[in-house]
Amino acid sequence: MLVDSPPEQRAETAPAPPTRRAIRAFGLLVSVGVLLLVALASIAIGAKALPLDQVWHGLFHDSGTYADVVVGDRISRTVLGLLAGAALGLSGAVLQALTRNPLADPGLLGINAGASAAVVTAITYFGVTSLSGYVWFAFLGAAAVGALVWFLGGSRGATPVRLALAGTAISAALYGYLQAVMIMDDAALGKMRFWTVGSLASATDSTIEQVAPFLAVGTLVALALARPLNAVAMGDDTARALGANLNRTRALSMAAATVLCGAANAACGAIVFVGLMVPHAVRSFTGPDLRWILPYATVLSPVLLLGADVLGRMVARPAELQVGIVTAVLGGPVFIFLVRRRRTAQL
Repeated sequence: MLVDSPPEQRAETAPAPPTRRAIRAFGLLVSVGVLLLVALASIAIGAKALPLDQVWHGLFHDSGTYADVVVGDRISRTVLGLLAGAALGLSGAVLQALTRNPLADPGLLGINAGASAAVVTAITYFGVTSLSGYVWFAFLGAAAVGALVWFLGGSRGATPVRLALAGTAISAALYGYLQAVMIMDDAALGKMRFWTVGSLASATDSTIEQVAPFLAVGTLVALALARPLNAVAMGDDTARALGANLNRTRALSMAAATVLCGAANAACGAIVFVGLMVPHAVRSFTGPDLRWILPYATVLSPVLLLGADVLGRMVARPAELQVGIVTAVLGGPVFIFLVRRRRTAQL
């Protein structure tokens, strides 16, 4: 005859429920696994179908065959997608915390517009035609606009509202300039067509080498700002009471977001919605703690970007859709859903 143990003994022997920290850590580990699978899919799947044995051969051998060359190009494309996706997601999460607006993205502060305007200027007035030239002009344009937004937003007295208003005004002016230049110069319009929609198709080892140092520095700075940004998110008075340096945190946040978004835009063009969707989605299961939001956004944003790139290669074979088009098509309905849900929650 079986005899139940006393409740006290059962409580002592029962396994302790997993803590929220452990669940988040496990989820982050699973996210890394998903990212590895998507990266492998990005190498294995392309606009031109290749047998898996040829893909395997191209990964570990270099005999100069057509298949090996294709796989080599896909590896560069995948690496750039990993770097750019992480940069866009991380910069979006930082800007959402900085502006206290969960629907903010890198375009809100004019960084995308600055990069685009610089590239149009380089093509039209300086005759730049190579991607290596675009990279530096785009990065400088993004950095210049980031600094201008910081200055117009009040510099040391900058607030989330001032930064957002300054960014919106500068974006409107720069996009007007873009349209005017491209309408008057057909050559610039043709060269800018693929860059403005965002693409990973022209990824090269040289491009990766040029932007990787900026992305590494921006990533380290952004991740280090998790605790100060947590304090800033509670409001200025609370942040000061907690000992946070508001001016330094905002300046470093602007610098990190500018470097990350500027470098990603320089290498891939203007890819929209990644910096908006992923941090917002991540926040729904991590909570408001940026110590978890930032790592999750860093891992899951490349999943979205590479997944969209693979989808674009599959749906239009033997041609392909640029990844910026795919993310825009996917992001539009998602953005509408997020806005409606936020409005409903406020009612």
